[in-house]
Amino acid sequence: MSLNSIQPARITQVIPNSIAAELGFEPGDAIVSINGQQPRDLIDYQFLCADESLELEVLDAQGKIHQLELEKDYDDDLGLEFETALFDGLIQCNNRCPFCFIDQQPPGKRQTLYLKDDDYRLSFLYGSYLTLTNLTAREWDRIRQMRLSPLYVSVHATEPEVRQRLLKNPRAGEILSQLRWFQEQRLQVHTQVVVCPGINDGIHLTQTLKDLARFHRGSIPAVASIAVVPVGLTRFRPAEDELVAVTIEKAQEVIQQVQALQQELQQQSQTNCIWLADEWFLIGRQPLPPAAHYEDYPQIGNGVGSIRQFLQEFEAAFQAQGLSHLMMDSASPEAITEPVSKLTWVVGNAVEMAFEPIVRQLNQISGVDLNLMALNSSYWGQEITVTGLLTGQDLLRGLAGQDLGDALLLPSIMLKQGEALFLDDMTVEQVAQQLQVPIWIVTGVEGLIQAILEHRL
Repeated sequence: MSLNSIQPARITQVIPNSIAAELGFEPGDAIVSINGQQPRDLIDYQFLCADESLELEVLDAQGKIHQLELEKDYDDDLGLEFETALFDGLIQCNNRCPFCFIDQQPPGKRQTLYLKDDDYRLSFLYGSYLTLTNLTAREWDRIRQMRLSPLYVSVHATEPEVRQRLLKNPRAGEILSQLRWFQEQRLQVHTQVVVCPGINDGIHLTQTLKDLARFHRGSIPAVASIAVVPVGLTRFRPAEDELVAVTIEKAQEVIQQVQALQQELQQQSQTNCIWLADEWFLIGRQPLPPAAHYEDYPQIGNGVGSIRQFLQEFEAAFQAQGLSHLMMDSASPEAITEPVSKLTWVVGNAVEMAFEPIVRQLNQISGVDLNLMALNSSYWGQEITVTGLLTGQDLLRGLAGQDLGDALLLPSIMLKQGEALFLDDMTVEQVAQQLQVPIWIVTGVEGLIQAILEHRL
């Protein structure tokens, strides 16, 4: 990436009472250089700002250049937030994976939904997955020099011909040598395997997991963890692809296969590095493993243990907020005659059975009548749907004509981060107007409990 392609780092927010606020920074200003160097991304910015003496070249919102000098402690943050983490552009993916979610979307939606990210910077900063097929020698060297670890890598298969078939890229077969490079540099990766029935399952899955597990050795294992995830398909995928959906029988088969490997690893090293995403158990109608199984939840961002963690957090929050004293005996006369607030909590039907105990417990609170509505997505053409994929159109289809009570509670994971926008570009306001019910966006366990208590009569 040339210096000419690096754009000034545009500021979107100045944290109150920060160094930047004291210096007079405002949203719309931009950092051009720090100590004479143009930051390529947020990584460079954080590295350069770690110095105690800074010379900043700043472009203000009116286009005027300013030179600022300041002294600060080594670990002091300036207090700036930027419109993007990448100041020189996104490294996009040149693979053609048939299961790529980007290619399984309808045309005509917001542009950001079609960006194919394969950028190691976003992997390091935010835990997004990359394939390693798009890295130049310069970028490999930067990873080594700046110790950018851990990264998150989509492996899918370690056999060269199988991975090449999946990624449609001849460089995809280099994955084992690339993992050896991380091992030699004493850097780490978290990995994922998206299982596509008929392509990388069965003996190929066993080979892949055993190959990856060999890198989970030593004090700094090159492969820190492995997530096994079922392929997700939508009705918008290319008609000519070779993918088939995961069935109940396939899910049960994979669970049995992976659990056997987990037991083998446990016997060898008293720890585990291979993790099954929660979706396998939901699709396969199998009980979730206990909380102790997940150790320190190394693949929580990949849906490994997220339901179990949510259930644990709910119990902890329920006890911490002392909600037991609000619970009423359902057989008492007061329970029959007292007014109640009717609320509807919407989730994907994949988690319906797992969340039913939460609903039963919340409904024991006096003044609360909580109804769980578990929906699938006809928008994506899925029979079993995780909550984060439900769209505004799915809500209108599934909830129209229903008695939704006094308010609709929607998990924030349905929406674009920071905006009230669903994946189909419908807004929360549009859905609320058409359903004629107030909508509350709830984030996590605390948000759910708070919403219920605020609506409680």
